[in-house]
Amino acid sequence: MANRRRLLTTAAATAAATGAIVAAPAVHTAPKTKIKWRLQTYAGASLAEHVIKPSIDSFNKVAAGQMEIELYFADQLVPTGELFRAMQRGTIDAVQSDDDSIAAPVDISVFGGYFPFACRYSLDVPALFHQWGLAEIWREAYDEIDGVTWLSAGAWDPCHFNTVKPIRSLADLKGLRIFTFPTAGRFLSRFGVVPVTLPWEDVEVAVQTKELDGLAWSGITEDYTVGWADVTSYFLTNNISGAWCGSYFANSDKWNALPEELRELFRLCMDSSHYYRQHWYWGGEAQLRVNGTKLQLTSIPDEEWATVEAEARGFWDDIAKESERNAKVVRILREYNATMDKAGRPYRYG
Repeated sequence: MANRRRLLTTAAATAAATGAIVAAPAVHTAPKTKIKWRLQTYAGASLAEHVIKPSIDSFNKVAAGQMEIELYFADQLVPTGELFRAMQRGTIDAVQSDDDSIAAPVDISVFGGYFPFACRYSLDVPALFHQWGLAEIWREAYDEIDGVTWLSAGAWDPCHFNTVKPIRSLADLKGLRIFTFPTAGRFLSRFGVVPVTLPWEDVEVAVQTKELDGLAWSGITEDYTVGWADVTSYFLTNNISGAWCGSYFANSDKWNALPEELRELFRLCMDSSHYYRQHWYWGGEAQLRVNGTKLQLTSIPDEEWATVEAEARGFWDDIAKESERNAKVVRILREYNATMDKAGRPYRYG
C-alpha cells in the first residue's frame, strides 16, 4: 500500500511538471430556443378552467422547457368569429373551438357546434369520428384549405335553453332573443327564435339588461360554472343536441415545424382534454338537475317536441344539398342513428 501511494504521488508530480494530465474540456452546448405557441379557446376564463386549461398545463409541464403554450380565452386576442383567419395568418398558432363559430371556410363547418339532433349522448361524437369515418372527412376538407391543420374533435355538453321566462310549449319560443351558435340559430329560427351573436363575456350582462331572453348554448353544468344560472331562472330539459362538437386546429407551418415528440405530446393532451370533459359534463348535468337550487326545470311534452325532431330531418336534407361532402356526412349520421336505435338500451331508448 505504501509503495502504491508513492507511485501515485510520483506520477502526479511528474504530470503536473510536464502538463501530461489535462482536465476534460467543458462542453458548452448552446441552449435550444424554447418554442412558444399562442392558443385561443372559444371559452371564457371560468369555463376554460375545465374545457382546456388542465391539458395545457400538463403539456407545458411535460414539455419541460422545450415548448410553452400560452392560453388565451374567448375574444382575448381576436374575436371568436375571426379565429380561423388569424390562425391562418399566423397571428395565433392554435385554436380550440367548433368549426361553426370560427367561420371555417369549409362546407362541413355547419356540423361543428350543435348540429340539431345529430347525436343523443356525448360518446356519439368520438364514435362518429373514430369509427364512422368523420375524422377522414374533416381531414379531407381542411387539407383543401391553406394554412390550417385540423387536429382532433371531441364532445362537450348538450344544448339546452336556460331562460328568464319558463318554456313549456313550442309557442313559448316565439320571439325569444337567444344567444346560440350559428347553425343552431339557423335551425331554431324555424320556431320563431331570434338568434343573437355577442362576445361570450358580454352574455351575462346582456341578460341582465334584457337584451337577451336566454341562451341555447350549453347544458346545466356550464350554466352554473360561468354564472348564467345567476341571471336566468329556468332550464328546459328538452335539448336539440346531445353534445357539442368542437375541435383543435393549428397553423399548418407551426404544426409541421414541431418535432414529432411534441406533436405526439399535444395529441395525448388533446385526448386528455376530451376525456376530462366527458366525465365533468356528464356528472355535472345529472348532479345539478337534481341538486341545483338556481334553475327551475321545465319541459315541452314529448309529442310536441317530436315535431322539432321531425323538422330537424328536413333541415338535414337542406344541408345535404349544399355539397356532396355534406351529403356524405348526413348519410353517416342517418346510418349511425339508425344503428343506435336498433341497438336499443343503453345506446338509445324507446
